[in-house]
Formats: sequence, C-alpha cells, structure tokens
Amino acid sequence: MGLTVKNMIARLWRLVGGSLQWRVLWFRNAKFMVGVTGIVRDEDGKVLLLRHRFWPEGRQWGLPTGYANMSETFEDTVRREVLEETGLTVRVGEIAHLRSGYRLRVEVAYEAEFAGGTIEIDDFEILEARWFRPDDLPEGLQESHRLLIHRERL
Repeated sequence: MGLTVKNMIARLWRLVGGSLQWRVLWFRNAKFMVGVTGIVRDEDGKVLLLRHRFWPEGRQWGLPTGYANMSETFEDTVRREVLEETGLTVRVGEIAHLRSGYRLRVEVAYEAEFAGGTIEIDDFEILEARWFRPDDLPEGLQESHRLLIHRERL
C-alpha cells in the first residue's frame, strides 16, 4: 500500500470522528463476558466461601463470583454479587488477579474486606455461606479459588 493511500485512510478515519469510529471498533474487536470474583476477608483474616448450587458436584465451594453488567465497574460487581448472594456489604480493595485468553471470558478478582451485615444467602444460587481460616479450607473448593486465597499464581 502506497504512502498516499495510507495517508488518505488516516485522513478519512480522522474525519469520520467519535461515535462512528467507536461503532467500527466495536464490530471489529472481540467481545467478552467478564467474570468477577471477590476474595472477601473479615477482621480476623477468615475468608468468605459459598457453596454454589449450580457448580459441579464435589467442587461447589468457592468465592463470591458473578459476571459484570454493562456499564458496571468491576468493583461494583464485587459489591453487588456479595450483597445479592450473602446479604453482606464489603469494601473492595486492590486487584488480585486478571486473566484473559479464554474464548469468551476475562476473569478478574479483587481483595475485599467485610464491612457489615449478617449472612442471609440467596438460596436459589447459594446452598451455604461460611467464614473459613485460610489454613482450614473445605473439601470441594475450586483449586483456582484456593490459589487466589493464598495469592499464589494461577
């Protein structure tokens, strides 16, 4: 492609401007769901784990997890999921994990601190919610969640 053709394409791109550029980029680029996980700890360092109804038998224990809604920050997703699934409120801290490379999903996990409330589970999705010491985690815990709790590399 000659220099003049490249310059013409660049000039046209700049003339098109904002919203049309975004639409072209939207159609051209990959779309992902974003799975968001909260590593919720209390003041004693215990971690909040949930036994998920729809997860595979023998691997139902895991951290509060859900998908980000459109226009929702990932931190807001953590707060919403924990509240919906357990009735608890949390303060979201630093990012603990980010991973892409899945076909249609990106995963992100945040540290979070218990802020208040009493456990009242959403019994449609969640069978049980309990606090565990990191050195005494339950059988049937997702291995990737065990690694997140101990901040080991996935």
